[in-house]
Amino acid sequence: MLKILQYILARLARMILKKYQPRIVGITGSIGKTSAKEAIFSVIKTKFNVRKNIKNYNNELGVPLTIIGQESGGRSLFEWSSVFLAALRLIFFHDKEYPDVLVLEMGADKPGDIGYLVNNFPCHISVVTAIGPTHLEAFKTIEEIVKEKQKIVSHLKSDGAAILNADDLLVKKMHAKTKAKVIFFGFDESAEVRAIELAEQAGALDLLSGIKFKIAYAGSAVPVFLPAVIGAHQINAALISASVGIAFGMNLIEISEGLGNYRSPKGRMNLIQGRETLIIDDTYNSSPKAADAALETLAKTNISGVKRKVAVFGDMLELGEFTDEAHYALGKKTALSGIDILIAVGKFKDALCRGALENGLSNESVFSFENSIAAAEKIGDIVWPGDLILIKGSQGARMERVVKVLMKEPEKAKELLVRQEEEWQ
Repeated sequence: MLKILQYILARLARMILKKYQPRIVGITGSIGKTSAKEAIFSVIKTKFNVRKNIKNYNNELGVPLTIIGQESGGRSLFEWSSVFLAALRLIFFHDKEYPDVLVLEMGADKPGDIGYLVNNFPCHISVVTAIGPTHLEAFKTIEEIVKEKQKIVSHLKSDGAAILNADDLLVKKMHAKTKAKVIFFGFDESAEVRAIELAEQAGALDLLSGIKFKIAYAGSAVPVFLPAVIGAHQINAALISASVGIAFGMNLIEISEGLGNYRSPKGRMNLIQGRETLIIDDTYNSSPKAADAALETLAKTNISGVKRKVAVFGDMLELGEFTDEAHYALGKKTALSGIDILIAVGKFKDALCRGALENGLSNESVFSFENSIAAAEKIGDIVWPGDLILIKGSQGARMERVVKVLMKEPEKAKELLVRQEEEWQ
């Protein structure tokens, strides 16, 4: 039944694309897809009628549903009938409000996923955020991940554009796999769209306000402010959106104004006020590369009033044979990064703790819990006033529970945290 549903949705979506001819911006990568999608949407919606995919609609069902403009019918035949009728209305009647541009995340849980999506829903502009070890139960090696992800640029026509990360060598090399125009983004001097003049924050209140920097391109630069976020991959989201805007013919001033409306998605390096602490909420998901990036941000953030740096890591899932090695490496990096306290949560806590203890953290500085419920019950006894606390884990680890008990205003959980809907409770 799933295969039949997938076939029907793809066929209907292709018919809609053929009729309305929207331009598709496709986004893939191991980290940062959703932040990039939101930033791109914020920029180009100022010039075009744009639709983005909602929730985690980035697979063989979610992408055509976004093209149709409907949510999943779940287990209801009636709801799926409504989806099909909506698609048929678009095909047989003209909707003058149909989007000019579709901004679509394209995920890959297994080999063939990106190929399927771009074969059915080809892109005009393709973005690759970064490559890292994710879904290794299915892919086995980084090389297999690269081979699959690069299909999003190799299928582009010569009048398209490939937006590639100049700071990630695996992504940067993909320029040789496409005949489209390539725009590199990043901090590296080889990047055409660069982040420069990153402002230093002096205190916790200043940090809470967000990140200030400039985007430079073709000899010009404009100031950008991203509210209530921290971390280099949030800056990357802004650079990606600028690159896409440039590919659409926008200038830097228009791009900067659009980014003024950008808000980071929940659970992606968002800053939340705790009870006499400051929380970096990165609980949406996790992988080795994403966890390393978050840890580097925690280690490099120096603000007045912070007494200790605390890393709270839940399990990184779907890593297959790489699982123990990845958790040990994260524990080791935590110790070597000068973090004061490590709190390990989940099935793989032992490898995480071992990596930290064998590389310099003391027994008094390392704590572990079986799951996020147990961690949420006890973490208040571990953290101190003045702590800067990073909280991260894969979706299945449910680390947002820990954020909720530490935040100053838990009544704002639905507004600020991921997975607060009824089906998650």
